Amino acid sequence: MPKPIIQVEKLSKLYDLGVVGATTFRDSMERRILNLLGQPDKTRKIGLKHRTIALDDPQAGPDPNSIWALKDISFTVERGEILGIIGRNGAGKSTLLKILSRITEPTEGKAVIRGRVSSLLEIGTGFHPELTGRDNIYLNGCILGMRKLEIDSKFDEIVAFSGIEKFLDTPVKRYSSGMFVRLAFAVAAHLEPEILFIDEVLSVGDFDFQQKCLRKIGEVSKEGRTIIFVSHSMNAIETICSRGIILSQGRVVFEGSQLDAIRCYIASSTENKK
Repeated sequence: MPKPIIQVEKLSKLYDLGVVGATTFRDSMERRILNLLGQPDKTRKIGLKHRTIALDDPQAGPDPNSIWALKDISFTVERGEILGIIGRNGAGKSTLLKILSRITEPTEGKAVIRGRVSSLLEIGTGFHPELTGRDNIYLNGCILGMRKLEIDSKFDEIVAFSGIEKFLDTPVKRYSSGMFVRLAFAVAAHLEPEILFIDEVLSVGDFDFQQKCLRKIGEVSKEGRTIIFVSHSMNAIETICSRGIILSQGRVVFEGSQLDAIRCYIASSTENKK
């Protein structure tokens, strides 16, 4: 029996509130040395003088100002499946996709990915603002692990789908957010990854382009590729997904069919408003 293409086991991510990341190589080395010596890096903390997370908060971490963005997340995704992930703002959806995309390391647990990944997480991720749309197609394709010949063969399709032909040789720093999404989605969807992660970025595009993207996602799934789709659009989840997961306060609170997930999410949202 084939193994799942995505296998997540007890995945957790802990964040310290008020901690500033290293900004230079020297900062990084100083923090590493202090860590090896077992000494706290007090110089990098913003002045949090009181507890900001209540003791009874389900996301409270081991330290007074730490929080579990994700806690004990476990699920599997089979090859060719479209999994929808829904939840309120701050539930941990984007953090989960960043870990699966290898952008962020988990604090605990593991995520096994058995395939080539393409991610559409934030507007302009992987694009260089000073380069043109044409150059960024090749840059982004290389970042995704594609060869130049592979990008060449798909180039015309990418440009046609994005609808930015007139601006192809314009630096992308002059693109609107909608144009960014058009080009980013076109690259991610046409370079044939085995796994595609999509965060809530399609909402930036206009209605016609959103529908075009949803149709493309359906086509991609029929080719046997796997998709994890994060969205606040229940219509999109219902239309393209076969299964749904609800995240709440960093934990999986429901897993089942996409229709049952939507009903459960709407019911919990209605209950919270009372």
